[in-house]
Amino acid sequence: MSRPRYAASGPYAPPAPARELTAVSADGARLHVEVHGAEKAPAVVLAHGWTCSTAFWAAQLRDLAADHRVIAYDQRGHGRSPASATCSPEALADDLEAVLGATLAPGERAVVVGHSMGAMTVVAAAGRPALTERAAAVLLCSTGVSRLVAESTVIPMRPGRTRTWLTRKVLGSRAPLGPVTPLARRILKYGTMGAGSAPAAVDACARIVHACPRRVRYAWSRVLDLLDLDHGVRQLSAPTAVLVGTHDRLTPPVHARALAAALPHCVGLTVAPGLGHMTPLEAPELVTGKIRELVTTYVKVREGA
Repeated sequence: MSRPRYAASGPYAPPAPARELTAVSADGARLHVEVHGAEKAPAVVLAHGWTCSTAFWAAQLRDLAADHRVIAYDQRGHGRSPASATCSPEALADDLEAVLGATLAPGERAVVVGHSMGAMTVVAAAGRPALTERAAAVLLCSTGVSRLVAESTVIPMRPGRTRTWLTRKVLGSRAPLGPVTPLARRILKYGTMGAGSAPAAVDACARIVHACPRRVRYAWSRVLDLLDLDHGVRQLSAPTAVLVGTHDRLTPPVHARALAAALPHCVGLTVAPGLGHMTPLEAPELVTGKIRELVTTYVKVREGA
């Protein structure tokens, strides 16, 4: 699959990886994987969210690669990973397992970071030996694990059946997103980003989201509508930090607070004022700093590094 047209220059332009590979999931799905930084540096694994791609992590890839080995992959159907007929939380967990197995050395542990659906991926894999043995620590950004449509505040109405129905129609729309226009950027900013987001960040985010194929976007919207991973939270035994923006309309802070309360080993809840749903892109220094804290605290550098 060819590379979509993302930002070509500046802080939101995806950096070139040190190497690329293909991980093969349990059902044969092929996943595009990028590795940035030195091979023996402490490892960080990044899982992006719905309608995004490895390009979403451009700032983290560029910053962390200076002294970490950063592994990012395209979720099935996103970026350069081909679409699959199978769309489910279990498939996402299988995919994460495949990436960990393909990129980490025997006995090596990493900080695993998920944003939105990527964080749901981590929770879906909770309790599996592959994650338990490989995840030294976890960062869950801007996410929830159940009642996603009911709790969303994208539609500015009181909670209830009408708002839930309208939200389901909007988020589950089959309509093409079309080109990135000024109107498209305004709509995306309202739904997914804080009011103070820089225009360049909004444009970069719009290019990433609009590059997601319509059928893929719709198929995963159906999965997210029915998602219930509350049981997985209680199985996520790794030290786990949670981060959310106060103006997140897709996964409002009520989800982050519920996660922090239910996690067996929560090591911090950050509620960032003014940020929307796209926290790693809106506040890259904040998210990268949280990742560095987890690496420093929980990851041992491999011998010979």
